Amino acid sequence: MKQDSSPRRRVPAFTPVPLRYRSDGWTPGRQADFLGHLCETWSVAAAARHVGMTRESAYRLRDKPGAESFAAAWDSILAEPRRVRMSTHELLWHRYFYGTLKPIMRGGKHVGTLHSSDNDAVLRLYRQEMQRRRSVRRIDGKSR
Repeated sequence: MKQDSSPRRRVPAFTPVPLRYRSDGWTPGRQADFLGHLCETWSVAAAARHVGMTRESAYRLRDKPGAESFAAAWDSILAEPRRVRMSTHELLWHRYFYGTLKPIMRGGKHVGTLHSSDNDAVLRLYRQEMQRRRSVRRIDGKSR
């Protein structure tokens, strides 16, 4: 039995970039597959080609608003981690609705994607709503 000499790498969980749905576009599954193959090949062009997209479109996707989590996962794979904290209300709702996707690697190969809910986004949305309600009550109390 031949041993795989390449080191095992992990792909971090990420929130897909919020985009209008197109079957031939960067779907959440295609984004996860891209990161999985980026982990395998370390080549943006090869990973994009594998998912049927171009290298240029991958870089455009990375630069879109709401792509902070995707870009952080990309950077982490290429050993250039960035700490990005998504906190806008719209992005929190996106994370709540879509959750996170984590590509699964076995033997250095991408074999699937794990989808899980993003409890942190739910809690942060809840805290924001409670803070908003408290401030409305304070304003209502002062105006009387």
